Amino acid sequence: MIMINLPDYKKIHCIGIGGIGLSAVAEILMARGYDISGSDMRESDMTAKLAHDGAQIYIGHKAENVEGKDLIIYSSAISMENPELAKAKELGIPAVTRAQALGALMAEYDSSIAISGTHGKTTTTSMVSLILKNAHKEPTILVGGNLPEINGNVYVGQNDYFVTEACEYMDSFLNLKPKIEIILNIDSDHLDYFKDVEHIAKSFDKFAKLVPQNGAVIAYDANPFVKSVISGLPNAITFGLSESCDYYASDINFNNDGMPQFHVNHGGKALCQIELAVPGEHNILNALAAFACCHIQGVSVEDIVKTLDGYTGTQRRFDLLGETSTGIRIVDDYAHHPTEIKATLAAVRNMKHNTLWCLFQPHTYTRTMALLDDFATAFDEADKVVLAEIYAAREKNIHKISSKTLMNKIKEHDPGKDVYFFEDFEEIASFVYNNAQEGDLVITMGAGDIYKVGEMILDKDKNR
Repeated sequence: MIMINLPDYKKIHCIGIGGIGLSAVAEILMARGYDISGSDMRESDMTAKLAHDGAQIYIGHKAENVEGKDLIIYSSAISMENPELAKAKELGIPAVTRAQALGALMAEYDSSIAISGTHGKTTTTSMVSLILKNAHKEPTILVGGNLPEINGNVYVGQNDYFVTEACEYMDSFLNLKPKIEIILNIDSDHLDYFKDVEHIAKSFDKFAKLVPQNGAVIAYDANPFVKSVISGLPNAITFGLSESCDYYASDINFNNDGMPQFHVNHGGKALCQIELAVPGEHNILNALAAFACCHIQGVSVEDIVKTLDGYTGTQRRFDLLGETSTGIRIVDDYAHHPTEIKATLAAVRNMKHNTLWCLFQPHTYTRTMALLDDFATAFDEADKVVLAEIYAAREKNIHKISSKTLMNKIKEHDPGKDVYFFEDFEEIASFVYNNAQEGDLVITMGAGDIYKVGEMILDKDKNR
């Protein structure tokens, strides 16, 4: 694994600088005084902001863009044949991945926190970040979604706290340098890289062992793979719904909007009551993880509770887009894995509504193929399921799979289920707008661009 010492470099060039992950790293590096340039295939809000902040931005990848640079950082979307990478190799300029650069950045902070897990990373990272920020710890924050309180996905703090999501895909989190880790869960995903869930668990095992003895691994006790990973770790701290956990929730209730209220217990006593403004049992667990992480660092219970009670989520995590004039609520959520879909739909079931519509766009052919049977049972809580075509992302359809395949699988599992497939968003928007009724809840779901359908439904209502 490549190790770099960032202070050895001054002029750093980022290939794929417009991506949400690399743009955040570039912004932190600029704030720390590095001379940053970068390239991307197209202009975007990200590249415009970086240019405004002082980065030299090139549109298009050209070999000459790297001349005179000391270090190259490239995103995971960049191929080894990229002309800038090839030129850097020819000139002997060191090149590292975005994850390797992030690890080098983290090494410069005394209190570095990495939040991992197959599900819930963005929400928990946001919760931890805002608790520390509201407690005046001034953390540097790197989150995988748009967090309104920091006007984006990155915030450059003033102190020794660094908070980031830690993604397991391609083992990228093994490049990080955390003092504290959160492991929310371990589940089957990214099976275009991992062989199976046991392979994923082995990576998490390596990740947990990155934490020094004087650090902490905060882990969910009810996941068998997580339990195996922390077995024998002297610095493990557990959270969950069982009284055997170091931090656990009790006296759980849900209000009419599906928002949970619960007590947090630690050391044999109830510390506080929390009333979340985000729904679902899965968010109780996210909040517990965030609570434990900040509590062990000396943040007061009062500061933690105040932040968690006021936390309303990040963009595309149960985001209320609006309500039509006919009384149909439109919500958007990023859930794209069967476990996440089940958790989100279970949360919705605690909310007052009539018919629950789930408009789902599968994300990547590999995930859809590998988890097809799990997807087929994931929509049991939805009354009506409307499928968009699979969002390809980085993949080609070598499996020759379609959302029609998933539709047939859902019908095979539940012959009475109302499940539909439409090839384009306009058809979906028209179908739902013409058939949903007052009191219905419509949730668009997926990691692609399915959120546009919710916006289209609201536009139809405005222009009717």
